[in-house]
Amino acid sequence: MVELIPLTPWLIAMVVLMACSGFFSASEAALFYLRPRDLNAMESGSAAQKAAAKLLETPDRLLSAILFWNLVINIVYFTISSICSLRIEQIESWGQSGAVLFVIASLLAIIFFSEMMPKSVAVLKPKALATSLSLPLAIAVRAVDPVMPLLQWICLVSRRLIWPGFKPEPYLEIQDVQQAIEHSGADPELIEQEQAVLQNIVDLGNIRIDEWMRPRTQFVTYRPPVSLADMKKLPPSGYLLISELDSAEIERAIRLDNQFELPDKNIERLGEPVLYQPWCSSVADAFEKMSYRSKEVTVVVNEFGDTIGILTIEDILEAVFSYSPSRSLRLLDKNPITAVKENTWEISGMMSVRQLAKHLKIDLPATDCVTIGGVVQDEMQRLVEEGDYVHWGPLRMLVTEAPQRSNMLLRVTLDLTEGDSA
Repeated sequence: MVELIPLTPWLIAMVVLMACSGFFSASEAALFYLRPRDLNAMESGSAAQKAAAKLLETPDRLLSAILFWNLVINIVYFTISSICSLRIEQIESWGQSGAVLFVIASLLAIIFFSEMMPKSVAVLKPKALATSLSLPLAIAVRAVDPVMPLLQWICLVSRRLIWPGFKPEPYLEIQDVQQAIEHSGADPELIEQEQAVLQNIVDLGNIRIDEWMRPRTQFVTYRPPVSLADMKKLPPSGYLLISELDSAEIERAIRLDNQFELPDKNIERLGEPVLYQPWCSSVADAFEKMSYRSKEVTVVVNEFGDTIGILTIEDILEAVFSYSPSRSLRLLDKNPITAVKENTWEISGMMSVRQLAKHLKIDLPATDCVTIGGVVQDEMQRLVEEGDYVHWGPLRMLVTEAPQRSNMLLRVTLDLTEGDSA
């Protein structure tokens, strides 16, 4: 080993080059693994987060710079490796076999320490690494700007000479859709499911957001600072809702099912801004805005600007892909309507008027209320109590359970005589 001491400066240089190559490999994986919602949050974050988001505004420039630096580093690394192997070969105790082993070890080292390990770590924590590496990476990218036009020209010439007919492959061909329809046409059950999904998509434009939202009584908000000790159990919605410092209005949300770990304190730092929608807008309109702005939680507000509920992207997807979507089933894990006997049902007060009319196949009187529970309270003009009776259109409704801040239960009977006359 004493014979290798003169090679120490070269070996140190190789370690430094491996670290530099690992830096660019980790930066590439972390930045390009960021999700749209991460980028939206980083655009209004710290200086380092803003720098990372700005780098991704021109992904071609970023990727070209990373590849350029990796190429330069690898050329220098293997040049030094060749010099060291030649000197090792001249050492009598090592010889040619020692030189070959050194070259193989050098190759394996740069593959593992500069490619595999950095990218694996970057994929696990892309946001944290993208934030910490963005500022030095921005300097490296800017340093390559003078040669960037030459690199782009070489790329363009190479593409026209080597792949003149190269075209990007479309995400989905029309023929693929036609084949899917042809293969599914022989399965009646699949056709029925497809029709149900299409009908649900059409219904999104007719469902008001306050009909499908999670009411204010069905979720809990946390005022910052938030710690793990404050969370008693996982929220049913799957999102940790963070309020403003000086009010109970929701400002941010954290999706918990994709968090690898949560800090013990100041969890609110992971939160992403929410979208706000009025109670009278449709679910389709909310979904369009959530998709365009890459938001997963919409806060529903009334005409005074107060929060009355939330709508998550999972709630909307359930409304589309459930065969018979129901808010009562989603929030309370209970069927909204259960047959008791002929023309008599037990109905959840959270069931919508539109859904009840569709289920019973009858026309109901016009009302501004969204739910059956709202209709009963509107008719009584007060908070209902157990035993209250309401005659509304063709329906006879008896309140069987009436918790003050929970879902009421009703015994509903259909008057066929009045229903036919209507």
